[in-house]
Amino acid sequence: MIDKAPVIDQMLHQGESYFDTEVTVTAGARTERFLSTGKPIKDELGEITGGVIFLKPINRIKKLVNRFSGAHATFHFEDILGNSPHIREAVRIASRAAESDSSVLLSGESGTGKEVFAQAIHNKSPRYEGPFVAVNCGAIPRDLIASELFGYEEGAFTGAQRGGRTGKFELASGGTLFLDEIGDMPLEQQVALLRVLQNKQITRIGGSKVIVVDVRIICASNHNLQSEVARGNFRQDLYYRLNVISVKLPPLRERQEDIPLIFDHFLRETSHKLGIKVNFVDPAVITYLQQYHWPGNIRELQNVVERMINLATEGVIGLEQIPKEIFLPSASPYPEKKTAAYIRQR
Repeated sequence: MIDKAPVIDQMLHQGESYFDTEVTVTAGARTERFLSTGKPIKDELGEITGGVIFLKPINRIKKLVNRFSGAHATFHFEDILGNSPHIREAVRIASRAAESDSSVLLSGESGTGKEVFAQAIHNKSPRYEGPFVAVNCGAIPRDLIASELFGYEEGAFTGAQRGGRTGKFELASGGTLFLDEIGDMPLEQQVALLRVLQNKQITRIGGSKVIVVDVRIICASNHNLQSEVARGNFRQDLYYRLNVISVKLPPLRERQEDIPLIFDHFLRETSHKLGIKVNFVDPAVITYLQQYHWPGNIRELQNVVERMINLATEGVIGLEQIPKEIFLPSASPYPEKKTAAYIRQR
């Protein structure tokens, strides 16, 4: 039995066709959601005598949407470079976390690779065939977070699109929902998120139907959430719900022995992408890179490598290609090791 839907009433009483509108079908105790398209049937006098309704299982539609919207994970643990004790310990804990369905909290500075870890966990988990949906909680306006996560029904608010919209929880059902920068989520939405995590159910904004969701949660933050709890900016009960398995990602300055390996990887990858051949890298370049404190971490290193490739002279990367913020003695905790080369450049 199709639950009451205004578009079907309009089709039968006003003769209006409708397209790709969500409807709920109830069969006994089971409820399923479909995308429905309907067209009225009229007799030779133009009178409405009935209608034809087409139903498409929404789970199939979600799979197509996820496939074409990039809602999948591409990174694996093999893609995480480095042999330093800090990074290998993070990989070990994350690999174990992938085997369970418990919530994971990834903490680390911006640019340390939190989404790479989240995708790797998903790809090693039993949910690897399901969607991987990422949401940056810090990039969504406060008044739109609820509709983004939980979706909304048609007419829920001014500007709501016709037919409503599926939220990220529904799109991620059967897979993993990655909530990046969870520490930036407003307190009022933290309450709603906690309720979903406890009940495994959502209700769209403007709707009354309860929708069951099967989602594994991975969160990430560059804030110290314990400190945010103490300041009253983050709910303690939500923190404990999310922090079942904690993985701390080290900043690049604490794993300087990994920089040559990561540099070589970005050098090969980026030179191939840009079509620029690099024949030689001055060994002093690596020394400078290892002495720099990398506030932007791996993301900053990747950008620096791309810059140096673009500025390479006849396929050679030397000291003149090093950005000033890395080359200047004041930019490093080891200025005494840089003075000679700095004078040489000057």
